[in-house]
Amino acid sequence: MLLTHREKSRNAHRIFAAIAFCFASIGTVFAASITPVSHTDDALSSTISFTSVTPKHVKDFVARSVDNKVTITGRLAFPDTLHSAVPAVIILHGSSGVNPGEKVWAQRLNAMGFASFIVDSFTGRGISNTEADQTQLSMTAGIADAYFALRLLAADPRIDNRKISVMGFSRGGIAALYSALEPFRRAVIDDDLRFSAHIAFYPGCGMHYTSAYLDNAPILMLLGGKDDYTPAAPCITYANDLRKQGAQITLKTYPNAYHGFDRPTRLHFIKSATSARECHGSYDLDSNNFTMLTDGQLVSGAQATTESRRCLSYGVTLGGDTQAREQSPLDVAEFLKFVYAAQP
Repeated sequence: MLLTHREKSRNAHRIFAAIAFCFASIGTVFAASITPVSHTDDALSSTISFTSVTPKHVKDFVARSVDNKVTITGRLAFPDTLHSAVPAVIILHGSSGVNPGEKVWAQRLNAMGFASFIVDSFTGRGISNTEADQTQLSMTAGIADAYFALRLLAADPRIDNRKISVMGFSRGGIAALYSALEPFRRAVIDDDLRFSAHIAFYPGCGMHYTSAYLDNAPILMLLGGKDDYTPAAPCITYANDLRKQGAQITLKTYPNAYHGFDRPTRLHFIKSATSARECHGSYDLDSNNFTMLTDGQLVSGAQATTESRRCLSYGVTLGGDTQAREQSPLDVAEFLKFVYAAQP
């Protein structure tokens, strides 16, 4: 049934009251901490506060022993008309925080018939930017935020909880990509709720996570051929490794594109930005074993941790690319069409 603008506005408060009741009724360790609070701006968009956690160590998050809760926000927006429950995409930002690029993608998704939810992982944690110091926030925090956001949206009756995808850029792309690993899903989710797809724009793959268990959702990776921040080559290797495990991966590489190729910004160099482009490491979620490849040798434990700091370099190139900026929305649309065409 097609809802009028007035009906949507009147129903908004009822919907979020229902969401709050739903989460209050869930008895898991993490679920009890989720208290969505909506500040409705109009019938089609609202800012929602919800509770996530801030893991300091990967093993603690996977073991569900993280108790440092934090309240963050997300911007939820819907298509102009709602005939029935719609699919949704959770959007995760990069190291500069939420910027106009995420909002443009939200508008594109709304025009395609999707709800969009832009998660702000920084403001609630007192962070403005992590470009020069990524240690301010663990990469697993973005994964935690993604899964808490998934649970939040899955309780909204306007959203089809079988069709919620995650899309991220750079740091957010890391979360969008590695949230496909089942131990991360089980760190927050108790039932069969899962992402229907993962879309990762220029994620970092030099130091990556692994697991023998995947969530089996399709993955789209969009990479810049000239990216000197998060180079394409390690991601291509990682994608091939996932394929060997049976993952459904679509890889798009734009040969002349740098980091941030989907944005309208000019090409520029940031001297202070930290990159792990020279790092080669892996964290096995199943064994909690972190290894680094250095000087042709594989090291682990404290030595691996030391090497993960020594391999960092500074200075990256950022900026849009006309071809990639025009093509990437088409590639995302085609991917999502394929994903949902395969679902009942």
